Amino acid sequence: MSRLTVAQALIRFLAVQEVERDGVRSRFVAGCYGIFGHGNVAGIGQALHQYRDLLPYHPARNEQAMVHIAAGYARQRNRLGTFACTTSVGPGATNMVTGAALATINRLPVLLLPGDTFATRTPHPVLQMLEVAHDATVSVNDCFRPVSRYYERVERPEQLIPAALEAMRVLTDPAETGAVTLALPEDVQAEAFEVPEPFLERRVWTVYRQPPAPEALARAAEVIRGARRPLIVAGGGVIYSEAVAALRALVDATGIPVCETQAGRGALVSEHPLSLGAVGATGTSAANRLAREADVVIGVGTRWSDFTTASKSAFQDPGVRFVNVNVAAFDAGKQSGLPVLGDARVSLEQLGSALGSWRAEPAWEERARSEAREWAGELARLISLDGGTAGLPTQTQIIKEINDAAGETGVVVCAAGSAPGDLHKLWVARDPAGKGYHVEYGYSCMGYEIPGGIGVKLAAPEREVYVLVGDGSYLLLPGELVTAVAQRVPIVIVLVDNHGYASIGALSRSLGSGGFGTLYRYSDNGSVPVDPASTDVLPIDLAANAESLGARVIRASSIEELRAALAAARGADGPVVVYIEADRYEGVPGYESWWDVPVAEVSEEGSVRDARETYERDHAAQRQYLRSVDD
Repeated sequence: MSRLTVAQALIRFLAVQEVERDGVRSRFVAGCYGIFGHGNVAGIGQALHQYRDLLPYHPARNEQAMVHIAAGYARQRNRLGTFACTTSVGPGATNMVTGAALATINRLPVLLLPGDTFATRTPHPVLQMLEVAHDATVSVNDCFRPVSRYYERVERPEQLIPAALEAMRVLTDPAETGAVTLALPEDVQAEAFEVPEPFLERRVWTVYRQPPAPEALARAAEVIRGARRPLIVAGGGVIYSEAVAALRALVDATGIPVCETQAGRGALVSEHPLSLGAVGATGTSAANRLAREADVVIGVGTRWSDFTTASKSAFQDPGVRFVNVNVAAFDAGKQSGLPVLGDARVSLEQLGSALGSWRAEPAWEERARSEAREWAGELARLISLDGGTAGLPTQTQIIKEINDAAGETGVVVCAAGSAPGDLHKLWVARDPAGKGYHVEYGYSCMGYEIPGGIGVKLAAPEREVYVLVGDGSYLLLPGELVTAVAQRVPIVIVLVDNHGYASIGALSRSLGSGGFGTLYRYSDNGSVPVDPASTDVLPIDLAANAESLGARVIRASSIEELRAALAAARGADGPVVVYIEADRYEGVPGYESWWDVPVAEVSEEGSVRDARETYERDHAAQRQYLRSVDD
């Protein structure tokens, strides 16, 4: 037995947790990010100081951002590692709720350690405490319950042991992982108890590759053999399970074409003749055309978001059926599909064996190759355009330059605004491991980009990391630049300024509302200006802001200068921000896709009425996928 405080016992426990998959072991908790307040400084803060050689501590500048760092790290590590994040009770804790939601939606392991109010309740109400008259057990940390995969409030020292073990079980579960919250009352953190030695010893959590049920596999093979127009939709599970090689082997053996979700982008390199690229609302013409005609759709590691299904309008064959390979039963049962519950790599390998010498019909395979070639020509056309109508570089050109700079092993990081949709379509995936594309689109959280990029770089220091962030997202969480500077994290941040919210502006215009409220302009007599030309652009200098936070800044005013700046940024010993203005009105076409955003049914504005007519026409293609494979 060792007499330790609850906080000391927890830090020592976390420092010796390891994860193993395929015989490879590694440390699971790389360290702890935190901001100290009265709710954790004397508990977790003291323990981190005492055991700083066991569990590295890194100060952050924003509580939400440090959870994003952990999430970015976890994703780059294929969910085989993460950071812990600690805050005081109160606003520090609730600032992490957004990060928790992002992690849970994306199925990424993060460990949150918010302080909590006194378990004794003696000094209540304490500073920053929420009082609920009808329930004395409620604190602000109850906000974490719906966005955590596991939640526990440790109100007695001995509760730490089962809570910590349960937390690690969930964090290392490939199906149920996400945010794990251990709320720690500030008095309990500092309370000592006798800790059993086995709790403090090295513990290995093995992530086993679950094989699919033989009956499900045989049924899936039967359904695929009966398909005339099969299509694979590769999701993030392909990459997390390191099934990229297995996917390519299956495609080469069967001739089934592949399209990809946001999380699965890069599961098949773009140069492969059966790679159709992005699918759905942000998809390519090749992927969306074949999706429309596919009669059997094999989803591998996808949760079937509305962007992937184009709000359930993408797959239009009257008898389309789905086979869902997934480690999570919840996702495997979607679309009335045949659930093949198992690890993606094992399942794809076994599915290939079960299919034997079967191959897709030659006409379908040739159709896929033809559409892929046509898309390659369209992509070449897009990136060759000289510039926008305003004489500014386009986002398409900017993405092309980042893509070229990244090469085979670089990583692009993005999350929100118009860039994710363009990236999904335009990115040329070159990394054979599928780790070059990192777009957080489960939550599409503004502000994720810079901290997420820090996490990616910490997880993969050998790779060049390029963060693509728009002005709106940058303004939300610029402070983590200071963290990158302090830790000397050499990421390249391409800061695109189009003086407003370009993504929602384009959406607003398509809905008949003219981009209302999406420009950065002075108020016109106290109200938001409707006419973009009615007031001056705000005198905001984002490059100067980044420079004031300690980053090296390179201003680029043309594509040639951007290319030179990206080259100059390589090999830096800290973050480099490349600032460039872009044409907000030059976008990439939708390529026969749709996203369900309802338009006002009645309006005095003619533009809205016109948009409603278009909406009703497009909405007619939406359907429920109810046909099972047994029909």
